[in-house]
Amino acid sequence: MVAYEFYWRDPQQEFHLIGILPERRKHSERITEDSIMRWGRMILGENADLGDLFFSQVTINEKTGEVSYLRPSFRTKAEA
Repeated sequence: MVAYEFYWRDPQQEFHLIGILPERRKHSERITEDSIMRWGRMILGENADLGDLFFSQVTINEKTGEVSYLRPSFRTKAEA
């Protein structure tokens, strides 16, 4: 299963995992970085600074729960 780990960078430049959201959309053409970041905005709220929100795409083995990182680097919306 494909999922996205969302991280928030605090003012001291430390990273905090804030949530993992599974990808459930059937049509891959609907999956964009903007649509993924909208999920992050829903987690943090509309007033959140998306410049401090990061995500990483992962796969989760549904039998073992093991996480594999597809994109190990983090990018903010501002850096995209």
